[in-house]
Amino acid sequence: MDWQGQKLAEKLMEIFLVAFAIVAFVVGYSIGSFQTMLLIYAAGVLLTTLVTVPNWPFFNRHPLNWLDPSEVERHPKPQPTAAHSSKKKATKQK
Repeated sequence: MDWQGQKLAEKLMEIFLVAFAIVAFVVGYSIGSFQTMLLIYAAGVLLTTLVTVPNWPFFNRHPLNWLDPSEVERHPKPQPTAAHSSKKKATKQK
C-alpha cells in the first residue's frame, strides 16, 4: 500500500465508522433496542475492516519509485559536519 493509499484507507475508516455509529444510534434509539444498536455498529466495524485492512488494488494507484542499489552507491548519504555537531553540543550544555 502506498502513502496515498494509506491516507485513503484512514479516511474511509473514519467515514465508515462515524456513519455506522450515527445509523446505529438512530435505529437503536427509534426501536428502543440497545442490542440492535450494537449489532448494527458491529456490522459496520466488520465491513470497515473488510474494506480498509486488505491491500486492495485501489490503494496502490501511486507506487513508490525506489532507487536502484547502484544509484545509492554513487550518491552516499551525507555525513554531518563538525559545525553542526558543535552547535548541538553547545545547545545541550545550556
